[in-house]
Amino acid sequence: MRILVVEDESKLADYVSRGLSEAGHTVDVARDGIEGRYLATAGDYQLIILDIMLPGVDGFGVLAALREKRQTPVLMLTARDRVEDRVQGLESGADDYLVKPFAFSELLARVGALLRRGPQHTEAAPTRMALADLEIDLISRKAWRAGLRLELTAKEFALLALLVRRKGQILSRTTLAEQVWDMNFDSDTNVVEVAVRRLRSKMDDPFRPKLLHNVRGMGYVLEERS
Repeated sequence: MRILVVEDESKLADYVSRGLSEAGHTVDVARDGIEGRYLATAGDYQLIILDIMLPGVDGFGVLAALREKRQTPVLMLTARDRVEDRVQGLESGADDYLVKPFAFSELLARVGALLRRGPQHTEAAPTRMALADLEIDLISRKAWRAGLRLELTAKEFALLALLVRRKGQILSRTTLAEQVWDMNFDSDTNVVEVAVRRLRSKMDDPFRPKLLHNVRGMGYVLEERS
């Protein structure tokens, strides 16, 4: 899933971003309310984690602008722990509220609950996808081939999920590096090739037909070929 974190405390933003990325999500970070408001209203996110005390525009302003356009689930993450603050956040349109300091395990559990619930008042995006005999469940983060469970790491699943979402499209190494590892591609880094090779050994090599293909000089594509 693609998640936006709007948080001006650099260490906390990096901590949350790293933890969510390790859990297999793609994460963008906004460091102030103005950038957060722009990304929240213009971007395509399945969840937004939003601080209240932000420079430029506070979290309530970001939330108000977001709710004028879409119903993306919002988890407010803030040091404000008074009951009236929590009530204001929820009444302003937040879906959940977590007070700092917090255990990351609780944050991850709340993120999972909100993703399972999905956007309110809008048609939810599909959470189960398939190609030939390959199936993936985006919520449980499980994958199967010919009915057999595939034992994938978090990054392998994130890579597979991206390929399935964009099946039939050639994805460059740069795109994969940016979307799965949140990194600017370095031609001296072979992380993409290694991950693709490991993924292929689990979900493609033991099965027919082959689904994951190299496109010389361009990248990779997931598709069923005759």
